[in-house]
Amino acid sequence: MSNKRLWLARALISLLLFLNLQCALVFLWHPEDYMAGFGLGGAAGMGMLRGLGLLFVMWNVPYVFACVHPIKYRISLIEALIMQAIGLLGETLILLYGNYQNTLIQATIKRFILFDGMGLLLLLLAFALTRSTEKKKS
Repeated sequence: MSNKRLWLARALISLLLFLNLQCALVFLWHPEDYMAGFGLGGAAGMGMLRGLGLLFVMWNVPYVFACVHPIKYRISLIEALIMQAIGLLGETLILLYGNYQNTLIQATIKRFILFDGMGLLLLLLAFALTRSTEKKKS
């Protein structure tokens, strides 16, 4: 495998990791800016968004290892792929089966669907870029 492909895979994973952590940090530091999009308010809404931000940080642990070395830590890349796919599927089902009259809530769910769809695409590209090494070892 070329070093160029490895670094390109790392760059794709790094971009997604950066965007995920940026989202986490704004939820932790400025939850009041995003509460309306979740139909939340007050201290409980702030706590809920901060909790969501903390979960985003936790969920990104496999992404860090996959970013460090997507071949050596292949299982972390696979875990990140599965997590991203679950997020996309789950959010899509939430939108399809929820009865959300509030357009802000609908828009928030759609943003998460778009975000996770693009993230899944980035991870699939990183996986494909690093796949040739896996085939040669077999």
